[in-house]
Amino acid sequence: MLKSLSITNYALIQSLEMEPNKSLNMITGETGAGKSIMLGAVGLLLGNRADTKALLDIDKKCVVEGNFSIQDYGLEDFFKNEDLDFERESIIRREISPSGKSRAFINDTPVRLETLKELGKFLMDIHSQHDNLQIGEGEYQLGLVDAFSASKKEKSSYGLSFKIYQEKKKDLEKLSNEAFELKKEADFNKFQLEELSALRLTEGEQEELENEQEILENAEDIKSKIQEILSQLENEEFGGLKTLALANQGVQQLMRFAHKFEPYGERFKSVLIELKDVAASLEEEDALIEVDFEKLETVRERLSKIYHLQQKHGVDSVEELMKLERELADKVFQVENLDEALEKLQVEKDLAEKDLLEKGEVLSKRRVSAFQPFAKELSSLLQQLGMENAQIEFSQEKIQPTKNGLDKIDILFSANKGVKPQVLKQVASGGEFSRLIFAIKYIMADKMALPTLIFDEIDTGVSGEVALQMVRMMQDIAKKHQVICISHLPQVAAKGNQHYFVYKDNSSEKTISKIKLLQGEERILEIAKMIAGENPSNTAFENARELLER
Repeated sequence: MLKSLSITNYALIQSLEMEPNKSLNMITGETGAGKSIMLGAVGLLLGNRADTKALLDIDKKCVVEGNFSIQDYGLEDFFKNEDLDFERESIIRREISPSGKSRAFINDTPVRLETLKELGKFLMDIHSQHDNLQIGEGEYQLGLVDAFSASKKEKSSYGLSFKIYQEKKKDLEKLSNEAFELKKEADFNKFQLEELSALRLTEGEQEELENEQEILENAEDIKSKIQEILSQLENEEFGGLKTLALANQGVQQLMRFAHKFEPYGERFKSVLIELKDVAASLEEEDALIEVDFEKLETVRERLSKIYHLQQKHGVDSVEELMKLERELADKVFQVENLDEALEKLQVEKDLAEKDLLEKGEVLSKRRVSAFQPFAKELSSLLQQLGMENAQIEFSQEKIQPTKNGLDKIDILFSANKGVKPQVLKQVASGGEFSRLIFAIKYIMADKMALPTLIFDEIDTGVSGEVALQMVRMMQDIAKKHQVICISHLPQVAAKGNQHYFVYKDNSSEKTISKIKLLQGEERILEIAKMIAGENPSNTAFENARELLER
């Protein structure tokens, strides 16, 4: 529900504020005074686009702000999904700067225009006699039928099945496309895999082979040098170990002379043990190393194959070659099992489609069951609105599955006897069409989320008892929903819980639009003027009072 509205620097409006009643609000005023301009400003709050032409003063920004009470609309999830703070009373604001830049805010948080437009669908429903395009759209008419038939459960079930079907269809298409590419590359991938698999690579192998090659290439020199070192260490007469042993004897004598030299004895002992260990290890290495030219050639050949494959595939290690081997193995496996996987997905897609069509049929039957009662109720309302010969029919055409079901539904309408009902897009706008739209809104008020309804001169082309019947229906709607009606008929304007008057103020250099809440004698005067013109007679005043008292 709209709690308050403020408009600054928009078209002819310099500054305007209003706090609509929660029930039925009437707005009247002379032609061109700015009634419809207000709707343009409200449209900005609902996400409509605007430009600098909307500015009254081109040097100042335009600001439109609406305070909405939304605690009963179930919008918590919407706010959560949009990462917005939910407030029981939320403020929507649009700003248009002189440069033409437009900004939108929900509770002072900047939002995209699309977000504002989506939220606006839950807050207000604006209808003008010149704005009948939406109701001529098939998806909108489908929504009306769904709302009337209370098919939310069936539509939700269908929607879930449609989502599953779309996923299965997408998976099948994706695998089919991948299969085509994989099959094109299958022979080449298989050849590369066999080439890699033949080597039976192991982690760390390259480093081991390179170390082995280094030893085999220098085996003779290594063995010769080891023997030379061992000779220098172990020679009976001049070997290092012999010399150190003699030196150690001298240290032992020093230790007997003084305790100070005992640490030297321990150090010499450690050196001798270490050197003996080195000599023993070198002897072991010498025994292990062989001069084997055949083995060297084998190592060189294997490394050559590894280097060749690394260069071919643009990698630097055996581990990367092994990773590539696994990836190729997966691709080859997929190709070898493609037909089975495709067949499995085809079965899943067919089952999902079967379920979808079954759910679609259930939804279609629910919709069709609403055609007659919906047409009957609409026709009855149109008769009350002075259209005794109005005819309403529904047409249904089966179509391929869409997110909305298997149906293309059209509302067919004729206002005249003997004229075959036609789809709404082909029906000319006018008083009859406006009454049809109003009757639909009346029915839908309790079936769809329409918190605030705005009617812009929807009573054009009607008068007398029809106008009274229309406003009675507005009063019925206003028992549960906020209604704002822009009217030119006194019998309609008199029935509002609150009455606003829009007028032009020519007291300054620029003509501006203003609005004021009429009460008491001011309202009687306005109704009288609507009946008899600028200078109403006593009779007009009496008629005005009578209308207000009814």
